[in-house]
Amino acid sequence: MSEDVNLTLEERKVTGKAVKQLRRDGLIPGVIHDHGKDSVHVAGKYLDVHRAYQQAGKHHPIQIKVGGKAYTALIKTAEFEPRKHQLNHVVFGAVKADEKVTAEIPVRLTEDIPAEKASLIVINQLDTVEVEALANALPDEFVIDASGLVEIGDKVTVADIAVPAGVVILTEPEHTIATVYEPSALAAANDAAGGDAEPEDAESVEAEEAAAEEGAQAEESPSEDKKESEPKSE
Repeated sequence: MSEDVNLTLEERKVTGKAVKQLRRDGLIPGVIHDHGKDSVHVAGKYLDVHRAYQQAGKHHPIQIKVGGKAYTALIKTAEFEPRKHQLNHVVFGAVKADEKVTAEIPVRLTEDIPAEKASLIVINQLDTVEVEALANALPDEFVIDASGLVEIGDKVTVADIAVPAGVVILTEPEHTIATVYEPSALAAANDAAGGDAEPEDAESVEAEEAAAEEGAQAEESPSEDKKESEPKSE
């Protein structure tokens, strides 16, 4: 595990349309959900919150201080303004030391890939896997040995991940992480699609951006204040 990620926030009373001014002042609004207790509305300096998000992602615990209270929490959702991709709002979920949580852990291949040296193309099909573990046992990432990616059709799957003790992978083991393709076959497939085929995840990216925009609008609408104060199912 990497070193602790620490973040100091302030409790905020500002909600609804007034949240716009917080963002203009360089603050990021957020909320901490704590096991059925009343949610805590918070705000923090943009650079501090953004740095914590970059360090922790959605899989590493953050040590949060709000006034005289301390929380260990995971980032549940992080909403971004779709045009400038600036962080707009963060939802934290408090966790207990003896509580198992689910999180998405990044996966990456080792850099030495035989297929690429042979001028073949390796397509990554999965960037994260879902796991369950105690919060302090969550790995920062999974590094997968890519030495077996040699010929066309070779692939690595979730089953190839070396799983540390105390961690359970919830993603299906047969799910493909990366596959070796012949460049000419990919070019032919692209030509057959009219030469303008989009990546498979294009729709999901657009959906995420739409959700982020809706989330920011909801934070700025007084009618949504009650929703924000209630724990989310996720």
